Amino acid sequence: MTRRIQVVQLLVSPAHRLAGRPADGLPPARDRDLVTRAEVRAGLGLVGDRYFGQKAHRNASVTLMAQENLPVGIDPAVDLSGTRRNVLLRGVDIDSLVGSVVSIDCGSGPVTFALNRPARPCAWMEVTVGPGAQRALRGKGGVRCTPLSDGVLEVGDAVLQELGSAPV
Repeated sequence: MTRRIQVVQLLVSPAHRLAGRPADGLPPARDRDLVTRAEVRAGLGLVGDRYFGQKAHRNASVTLMAQENLPVGIDPAVDLSGTRRNVLLRGVDIDSLVGSVVSIDCGSGPVTFALNRPARPCAWMEVTVGPGAQRALRGKGGVRCTPLSDGVLEVGDAVLQELGSAPV
């Protein structure tokens, strides 16, 4: 199945922003983590991101999330800065596609991802988004992915194509 979608936001964060415990409070925001263009490398992730090339995150180096699932009732301004996901999409229930391979083409060629497992919201969501966010995002906190091809993602209109089942 092929559908027109939008890449709403991209987050490429070179450092872990959330250290310690949620009760310790939130460190200052880093607006420069939100970008309009991100380079993707097969098996490695987003160039410049904290999970790029990290062996422990090989099958979860990129996280896709649906804008429709953001808990705007808790915080109307919630975005990737609060959820700490990498790619915010509009027009696709990405959480329902776990176990699939998809491609996203922003106009410069498709980038393929294996959608491996749900991204479970953590206790930090209560601080970064607001009280109740962790519960609100259960089952719709995004999908941890492995990039299967090199390419570029850009904010704007895109085409998503389901290509079949993810490799086991």
